[in-house]
Amino acid sequence: MQPPSSTKRSAAATLPTLCYLGLGANLHQPLQQLQQAVVALAALEHCQLQSVSSLYGSKPMGPQDQPDYVNAVAALVTTLSAEQLLTQLQKIELEQGRQRKDERWGPRTLDLDILLFGNQSIDSERLTVPHYGMKVREFVLYPLAELAPELHLPDGTRLSQLLAEVALNGLVVLAPPPALDR
Repeated sequence: MQPPSSTKRSAAATLPTLCYLGLGANLHQPLQQLQQAVVALAALEHCQLQSVSSLYGSKPMGPQDQPDYVNAVAALVTTLSAEQLLTQLQKIELEQGRQRKDERWGPRTLDLDILLFGNQSIDSERLTVPHYGMKVREFVLYPLAELAPELHLPDGTRLSQLLAEVALNGLVVLAPPPALDR
């Protein structure tokens, strides 16, 4: 009799989880960077891109001597773990020319952040979810409200409550949502 075979847990072994991703860019044709990122997200294995918000223009958070940003939020269903998804997002960033520097909030070709991963709260060395700054960032909240206006964060905070507290701060819609090839 042979011992039972050990089964490795595959990347797609977890239940599907709806997550929200923040997309941002302000270098090398940021509108096109976000459109390319949407194509890359739609092609991720073990993931299904559900929807993408309009593309918004926003002022930079950090140093003001950099170009304005283009931002959006995407809804994605995945069977990857949050850490596995983060690895895939960082791979997309690198493929689109992202250079990781010590400078926080500096210019970049592409920034992909996990804002929410289901109703989970995650605090690991690599990842904090909900995203640590999402409650005060207009360029996250307003695009997110396009996709999920009735959303409640894992701590019970209503998205509508956050929107009432965070000003537009010059946020403008630049383009309609990118078309999703299905």
